[in-house]
Amino acid sequence: MRYLFILSDVETEQIRPGDPGFEARTAEYLAFDAMTKERGIHLASGRLRPTSAATTVQVRNGKTLLTDGPFAETREQMGGFYLLECRDHAEACELAARIPTASHGSVEVRPLFV
Repeated sequence: MRYLFILSDVETEQIRPGDPGFEARTAEYLAFDAMTKERGIHLASGRLRPTSAATTVQVRNGKTLLTDGPFAETREQMGGFYLLECRDHAEACELAARIPTASHGSVEVRPLFV
């Protein structure tokens, strides 16, 4: 079954290149990527640009409305995702706990209709 892992954290609190711990955290993500690819369950993944680069599109009464930024204003923002093929929900949750974001933000696990 396919699962989407939505990685969320506080955008303004993310560590950046040169910050203490940045190299170690990057290595954790690379290790997770390698593990999922080696297991043959990695379908897609990506890191999102900041919310300042987002545009929300809505159509209301036949008119297209464009708004800069994300639709929802929340403390945590979606920063990336994984799309993985998992045996079941238990495996998906076990993998979510291994994504580095789980230790400083949150990982939402959502099964896909397929």
